[in-house]
Amino acid sequence: MKKVLVAAALAAFATAASAQDKRPDYGPDINAAGAKKIAAEVLAECTKNSWNVAVAVVDNHGFLVYFERMDNTQTASMDIAVGKARAAATYRRPTRVFTDVINKGGVATATLPGVFASPGGLPIMADGKVIGGVGVSGATGDQDEQCSKAGLGIK
Repeated sequence: MKKVLVAAALAAFATAASAQDKRPDYGPDINAAGAKKIAAEVLAECTKNSWNVAVAVVDNHGFLVYFERMDNTQTASMDIAVGKARAAATYRRPTRVFTDVINKGGVATATLPGVFASPGGLPIMADGKVIGGVGVSGATGDQDEQCSKAGLGIK
């Protein structure tokens, strides 16, 4: 799967979360092979750091394509990983954006359906379009996000 990640697009997400910004279009759905590849990179990063996590990859509609959890991952992380992936794909932005907006007083954002205001969910991009989302849960939000980024090849 040819994957073109646009770091500038992720930065743009973070700066314009509450505005009526232009988010990228949806592209074709990520396939199972691509989802497994992303999850493998996520799990490699988490294993390297001894973080027990769950990882979910969804298509651009938020439907689960691939899920895996490491042994001894907290039970709540299963649903949280899927929720982060769905939010990243369907809202076309990293879940960290929701945390930032809510922390700045944007309480209305917290009432939107499917919002997960915790870092670790990222949209999966190809050719400048959202093809899915990856969500990680089980460590701290920053650590979850580090693993999601590793899955997408973002430093």
